[in-house]
Amino acid sequence: MNIKTEKFGQIDEQNIQLYTLENDNGMTVKITNYGGIVTSIVIPDSKGGSGDIACGFDTLDGYFSDEYKNNAPYFGCLVGRYALCIKDAAFSVDGNEYTVAANDGPNHLHGGIRGFDKRVWNAVATQDGDDCVLTMSLVSEDDEEGYPGRVAVGVEYRLTNNNELRMRYMAETDKATPLSLTNHTYFNLNGFTGKILDHTARIASNKTLVADETNVPVGEEQQVEGTPCDFRTPRKIGKAFEEMPDGFEHYFVFSKPVGQCETVAVFSDESTGRTLEVDTSEPGMLFYTGLYTSDDLKREDGTAFGQFKAFCCEAAKYPNGPNIDGAPDSILVPGQTYDVTTVYRLSW
Repeated sequence: MNIKTEKFGQIDEQNIQLYTLENDNGMTVKITNYGGIVTSIVIPDSKGGSGDIACGFDTLDGYFSDEYKNNAPYFGCLVGRYALCIKDAAFSVDGNEYTVAANDGPNHLHGGIRGFDKRVWNAVATQDGDDCVLTMSLVSEDDEEGYPGRVAVGVEYRLTNNNELRMRYMAETDKATPLSLTNHTYFNLNGFTGKILDHTARIASNKTLVADETNVPVGEEQQVEGTPCDFRTPRKIGKAFEEMPDGFEHYFVFSKPVGQCETVAVFSDESTGRTLEVDTSEPGMLFYTGLYTSDDLKREDGTAFGQFKAFCCEAAKYPNGPNIDGAPDSILVPGQTYDVTTVYRLSW
């Protein structure tokens, strides 16, 4: 196991670092304290090769190019204060009405104009036994991006010799506030030699949340049985595309108990022998297959990203949770500790 730290650039006179976490099996994860972004995940394949399976850039400038800013795909970042969307950029907590930035049409997306993905996090890298650990923290002040409460946030990235990237999210607040944290890494298990249509997916979910005309759920649920969203048994993503050509941007509600950390999704690529298992204690995840990802986005070595070239598993609270009756754990209250774990487990 090994951790390396190097300078990645500078923003507003703040030094930005890049942390390289490497285990004993040839798995390497690179993370920067700007936005907590996972910039790279390199793993072997079943044929003795090796490749990067995550969308990202090798320089800080890549995240500030016009192409990237105009497309805003949120590659690899930590998302908050509230991941996914809030309808009409408004919500009510304890009888008080709050308005946040409408940065996705009439709706609020991924924490607003300057969410956690655009913050410089405090970061400390350590080794804990056989694990490489990167601990990040920040304070989100009261009324930041329109949200109530001063929230102290900590995120732990832990790379293990079981080829797990374990992410633990922790937070406390002094006022009741919406809080939903996630990681926005995009994966392509074939290493971007093609699209993800040949990937096989299994998702432990019986139902999805139905989006309204602005693509925001408002409480209605739909059973997956008989729909393209039925991944309860392993199924090629491309097969589902035959019925849904635009792919997926759906929130899948997990069948497991809320708060219990279990394996909820498995993705595999036969050509490389690679498999990604996702464990989480979250109630569901937004499964996104990259409809809007720009074909102009490329890593510095020429690796092309783009439409349907990668997928996201955004394990998080319900989108629009503060406005949906019965949405689990969408509001963090004083005296309560936010404590969520999501695990990406790779094999090849």
